[in-house]
Amino acid sequence: MMFYKTLNRIKALAFYKRSIFLVNPAFQLGFSLIVCSIIFLSSLIYPLILLDFFTELMTRFPDLSANMKLAQSDLIIFLAVIQLIFITMCFIMFIFLTHKIAGPMHKLKNHLANIRQGQPITPLTFRNGDHFHDVAEEVSLFLETLSMNQESDLQYLDEVALYIENLTPVVPDDKKPVLNEISRRLTEIRSRYKDSL
Repeated sequence: MMFYKTLNRIKALAFYKRSIFLVNPAFQLGFSLIVCSIIFLSSLIYPLILLDFFTELMTRFPDLSANMKLAQSDLIIFLAVIQLIFITMCFIMFIFLTHKIAGPMHKLKNHLANIRQGQPITPLTFRNGDHFHDVAEEVSLFLETLSMNQESDLQYLDEVALYIENLTPVVPDDKKPVLNEISRRLTEIRSRYKDSL
């Protein structure tokens, strides 16, 4: 229950802004370039249709051919400018959209790396508007389970250490180094558990 209260407090504080939009440049730029290339290639059909249309008009009305060539070149330039603006806007939009995917994955990776390096186990939260909130909740539940298992294991290790300590006076002297080594290893494991909790 305490975990969920902490999670709710952290969620309330999770209104931070990410100032770097290229969190994972390889993924974000690659994805945006692929999608914009598909959009660009599929939009090439319109200038081809217009070129064919103007060519047909010029063959049917040869006396208007000079005016039509001028209109054709003006229209192609206009379409090229519009296409360039549209593709640029799509590229920027996809950078922002992929940021809402790459950002949470970047935060997840950093969160797990911090836990691996010995920082305390805390719930994972993503910003409002980011994708994969269900992943953050599942990771937080997993970490809570891991933390509870560690606490249970730590209690058992304390009981075993106490048992070995009580056993030491009655064990023959030749077996005491083994018990001392076990006690040393238990202390080492317990300190590692306590650092991660």
